[in-house]
Amino acid sequence: MRALAAVFAAVVALLALGTVVEAQDEVTPPLPRQQWSFAGPFGTYDRAALQRGFGVYQNVCENCHSLELVHFGDLGADGPGGGIGYSEEQVKAIAAASPKQYADTDDNGQPIQRPGRPTDTPLPLNYDNVKQAKALFNGAVPPDLSLIVKAREGGADYVYAFLSGFPEDKNQSGPPYYDEYFPGHRVAMPPPPLAGNDVPGIKATADQERHDVVTFLSWASEPTMEDRKRTGVKVLIFLVAMAGVLYFAKRQIWAELH
Repeated sequence: MRALAAVFAAVVALLALGTVVEAQDEVTPPLPRQQWSFAGPFGTYDRAALQRGFGVYQNVCENCHSLELVHFGDLGADGPGGGIGYSEEQVKAIAAASPKQYADTDDNGQPIQRPGRPTDTPLPLNYDNVKQAKALFNGAVPPDLSLIVKAREGGADYVYAFLSGFPEDKNQSGPPYYDEYFPGHRVAMPPPPLAGNDVPGIKATADQERHDVVTFLSWASEPTMEDRKRTGVKVLIFLVAMAGVLYFAKRQIWAELH
């Protein structure tokens, strides 16, 4: 009986140990804090990083993810917040070079496919509709990235951590894939193929590309952030000046009464 009890105790201990290990594996670590040029009350977007980040979106993210709230024209100087530094001609060239053809009608009302225009939005390259997306990704539909930074707790830090959270030893096969920073850790998205999207004068690393694309997605989520901050500074200056005027007016009024 004692031997049987010892075996039973050992089995219970092993099961408990397995439960603890599994629970530890499910814990989501705290997000690493990154340095962002747009952080803080006086932060601004780095236009060079925005353009590099848009390039990463085109080469990597656009294969699966849409950007429905951003039009090609928004990238130019006439876009919200002044765009990301492209000229009008560059915007037209970027839109026309999009691999996707856009459904339209000709002068006779007949359906046609045409190249992109500044009024169009980037479209996912690997599928044309939700059903195709579900078939490709085991029932999951890649989320639109227009507001992804605003939609996720942790904002830019979370999106950066998510993109860096695919350990190679846990992603030899899939889907689902393992992401260290995603709640539950199981995702349909494979590790993103970064560190190969070089631009003239810069040898891109995975960390650099993650930082750049998150900067671009932060701009996409709030392209008028710089205008908002400038307005906030002006309002604060006005309030401080008004407080000073009211203070000295109060001193003058009460001085006469006393």
